[in-house]
Amino acid sequence: MEEQVVLVSRNDEVLGVMEKMQAHQNGILHRAFSVFLFNENGEMLLQKRADGKYHSPGQWTNAVCSHPRIDETYEEGAKRRLQEELGIEAELTEKFHFTYKADVGQDLWEHELDHVFTGKYDGEIDFNSEEVSEIRYISMENLDAEMAANPENFTEWFKIILNEYKHHL
Repeated sequence: MEEQVVLVSRNDEVLGVMEKMQAHQNGILHRAFSVFLFNENGEMLLQKRADGKYHSPGQWTNAVCSHPRIDETYEEGAKRRLQEELGIEAELTEKFHFTYKADVGQDLWEHELDHVFTGKYDGEIDFNSEEVSEIRYISMENLDAEMAANPENFTEWFKIILNEYKHHL
């Protein structure tokens, strides 16, 4: 079964569901979540998307970004994807939500009502190699420098969400 996303209005009123690829091809607004995890040193966990991903393969992004299912809350979806992608559990706190639209290449768009969560994690990570090729922690200062020097190494949505996150600090 193809994965579906929950289509919503700007006020998060459910309008229906659509196959994920079709929503991305047409740039239709749908629910999403993003998770920023930090270790005890305040460094952010990044994942490098697996080379087999249908868009933005091999690019660095935050710990988890995905879509809740029709029967899930944003937080339930975020915790599910932490387990599916990174093999971990973490307590999460929702920080804010906002809407954005990003061209992710190949005539695909992320147009999302994104709920952003943060959490702390210092344990072992057993990531799913079909989703993730590498992980690393990085200081915010080094992340800013690396993004400025090599923006093409990072997903378009991560750049947008990180900038929004900084405004909410």
